[in-house]
Amino acid sequence: MADQTHVLFVEDDDVIREATQLALERVGFAVTAMPDGLSGLEAFRADRPDIALLDVMVPGMDGVSLCRRIRDESTVPVIMVSARADSIDVVLGLEAGADDYVTKPFDGAVLVARIRAVLRRFGHAGGGDRADADDPPVGGVLTFGELEIDTDGMEVRRAGRPVALTPTEMRLLLEFSTAPGTVLSRDRLLERVWDYGWGGDTRVVDVHVQRLRGKIGQDRIETVRGFGYKLRA
Repeated sequence: MADQTHVLFVEDDDVIREATQLALERVGFAVTAMPDGLSGLEAFRADRPDIALLDVMVPGMDGVSLCRRIRDESTVPVIMVSARADSIDVVLGLEAGADDYVTKPFDGAVLVARIRAVLRRFGHAGGGDRADADDPPVGGVLTFGELEIDTDGMEVRRAGRPVALTPTEMRLLLEFSTAPGTVLSRDRLLERVWDYGWGGDTRVVDVHVQRLRGKIGQDRIETVRGFGYKLRA
């Protein structure tokens, strides 16, 4: 298991849990599958997986609460699973710290692609490396008012105090920092930060921008209605 990407999957439906586990193992993932939130939390603490796949509606401790508990302890990537694309649970999961979500019923190949996309963003070897000419350049400290971004150490400070960001939030901030004052569309951010080569739900962007604002300052990222967001230089 040490050489494999380890997925924690929490799902109470026996058929979905077993079928998904088999599909993920078939493509080389190691999978720990749990039927409820409490056992999922125990497995997370015991195994420290590379990524967590959490169904929203599981007994004992729902997926949103489990995501919050995981996020209190770790920056490991989290994907929420929801039965309805228009459910408020999607937003709640993202606000709880999830990096992405998928909706049921899902195609196994699509799920694998989404997992690998998240892992690439986190620099995990099991997800493949993403290094190309379009990646945000690194090197040095960028300063925007009281905000400092150390692109070598991947650290952020606000008014001299450290700011704790998840890897997805850091990638989002780096994307803004490469073009301060320039409006970035939600579609571009989905492609560059979430690695979506296809259409995605822009709520993912909106919630992450909201979370990022709460950490670096509400006025630092400006909404340009009808177009997207920009970082105030």
